[in-house]
Amino acid sequence: MSTRSASEQRVARVSSELAACLPVLHRALERRVASEYPHPKPPEGQLALLRFVAQREGATVREAAEALLMKPNNVSALVSQLTERGELERRQDGVDKRIAHLHLTESSRQRIAEVTALEESHLGQAMLSLTDGELDALGSAVGALKLLTRNLHSAAL
Repeated sequence: MSTRSASEQRVARVSSELAACLPVLHRALERRVASEYPHPKPPEGQLALLRFVAQREGATVREAAEALLMKPNNVSALVSQLTERGELERRQDGVDKRIAHLHLTESSRQRIAEVTALEESHLGQAMLSLTDGELDALGSAVGALKLLTRNLHSAAL
């Protein structure tokens, strides 16, 4: 067996395992959080937009659309829904009045912080059952997963 063939097989195995594992991990974490979180969960698109704005306060609809791999008109519709519900604010640009900058409301900021704390708590509790070697492997994998995410994101543009 050639080195290239073995490498391709390894990539195929790891990609298959990641594709199967990551959605299950995400769903399990969502269910644990939902069981303790007292507010209704927004639809996935709205939640993704709120989390993006939490990381990039003041971003524009266009920036959000690019980051979330969505069409600007779809993001604009989500912004309208979230603005109507008091979860997001549009603030006009000081120079170009056609541009709006997105900001979380205080209640949205607080809710995202609560969800993040629950997620981190549940992951932390689950990780307590891992060995030191497994924790080291996960720590190393985080950097690789971030790079993999950037590669997939830029390829999707």
